[in-house]
Amino acid sequence: MTRRMPDPPGLDVAQLEAYLRREHPDVVGDGTLSARVIAGGRSNLTYRVDGGPRPLVVRRPPLGHVQTTAHDMAREHRVISALQGSRVPVPPVVALVDDPSAGTGGVFYVMDLVEGTVLAHPSQNTVYTADELRTVSLELATLLAELHTIEPDRVGLADLGRADGYLDRQLRRWRTQLDGSRSRPVPSLDHLQERLAERVPTTRRSSIVHGDYRLDNVLVGTSSGSSPRITAILDWEMATLGDSAVDLGMLGLYWHIRRIEGGGSVAPSAVDPAAGYPEFDELVDAYSARLGSSVPELGWYRAFAAYKLAVILEGIHFRFLGGDTVGEGFDRIGALVAPLADEGLAQLAGVVR
Repeated sequence: MTRRMPDPPGLDVAQLEAYLRREHPDVVGDGTLSARVIAGGRSNLTYRVDGGPRPLVVRRPPLGHVQTTAHDMAREHRVISALQGSRVPVPPVVALVDDPSAGTGGVFYVMDLVEGTVLAHPSQNTVYTADELRTVSLELATLLAELHTIEPDRVGLADLGRADGYLDRQLRRWRTQLDGSRSRPVPSLDHLQERLAERVPTTRRSSIVHGDYRLDNVLVGTSSGSSPRITAILDWEMATLGDSAVDLGMLGLYWHIRRIEGGGSVAPSAVDPAAGYPEFDELVDAYSARLGSSVPELGWYRAFAAYKLAVILEGIHFRFLGGDTVGEGFDRIGALVAPLADEGLAQLAGVVR
């Protein structure tokens, strides 16, 4: 008999194997499955599963304290399924599982593994030339425009959300998230929350919104003899219908996250102009060119991105204090919340940073 490897946190591999063998035997074969946590996620848990005919990926919510509206596996699975065959690259899906006996105790989904690398650290840039990194960066922007040109009703996502009043609902939602994760006072974050509510812009374009669009939420792959390209866009748990510029604001925030933090130990990023990455303005130009229209002034949207990330990190800090995080570095997460709030306030004030 093949000896089974120890289970990673949050996944009973024997139960997962039994479920898949019963419901999807083609993805299991005759082997014994093993799984490991894929590094890089500080929210949902993502596992690589080996031992079957092809490698799989399992996504489940984080352990412990989870907000009601966050970490929606059914939503993520639905969006990825709807985008199959579009110009937006996503992983092939296997199944959405809502069976407490299937290995996680709750809802999760299974998809095929897509080959590629998540560019999350400057050390990874050495594999590519400056021109290649520039090309991948501009592709990141044009793929976002591709997403924003998809008509939701044509892919079965017309009821994914309600575009009218989206920004106001987002502010209420993240205020609720923050109130449910409070473990300490953060006055600058409360101030940012108030300032955002006072200056909500008028939406110019509504579309499918990814909700967390950034370089380290895509896979970059290289086929033999070809240039690197984006092989899959990941992490669709916050996707909805809403103001397209929210995704640009988030992309802008993460394009400069190492500058905001001042070191990159909490929020590492591969983006480094010296390595070949273009300035964010060039990404906006590439996005606008593919979209065929201009974009609104992004100060409010970049401030909102800083606010949203700060609330997310405060929630992770809350889970860390409760002992419900898996992996290293969670002890430093809370230190980035106040700098993010300051960044948001600076963006609202029109300070170029």
